[in-house]
Amino acid sequence: MRRACLLGLVLAAGLTSGCVDRRYTIYTDPPLAAVLVNNQPLGPSPADGGFVYYGDYNFTLIAPGFETLHVREHIAPPWYEVWPLDFFFENLWPFQIRDVHTFQYQLVPMQIPNTEQLSQRGETVRGQGSAIRPAAPPPEETSGAPPSQTPPTQMPREGEK
Repeated sequence: MRRACLLGLVLAAGLTSGCVDRRYTIYTDPPLAAVLVNNQPLGPSPADGGFVYYGDYNFTLIAPGFETLHVREHIAPPWYEVWPLDFFFENLWPFQIRDVHTFQYQLVPMQIPNTEQLSQRGETVRGQGSAIRPAAPPPEETSGAPPSQTPPTQMPREGEK
């Protein structure tokens, strides 16, 4: 009877155990920018995604008329996800824990280059390139014939001396 009670208690604890729900939400200004997480599409912002492991994540934000933004974010584990506490909170804690990280990014409008400044810079670089002198040719060998006209040496055949 006592064993059955203990087994029932362990089963009930196992069935009522909670888990840790790990999520992040990405907001952008302007909204509706395409969000990629580790080069996988997540959707338009505000985008909500889940993760299994703490660590570094690469976010790419793309919006028409704005420069593409590449960001590397480190998601650090909270105190209850540090060994050995993580086993207790992942398996035995009877409630669900929500770990939500929020990231907000401001996208920069695409810059239209000034064609006059670009043309002037090109002329400056062209002038610098024309001022470069060619490298001096390597010194020639002063021995008799050039290496390409030297007769090959022959090895004596068997029986010849």
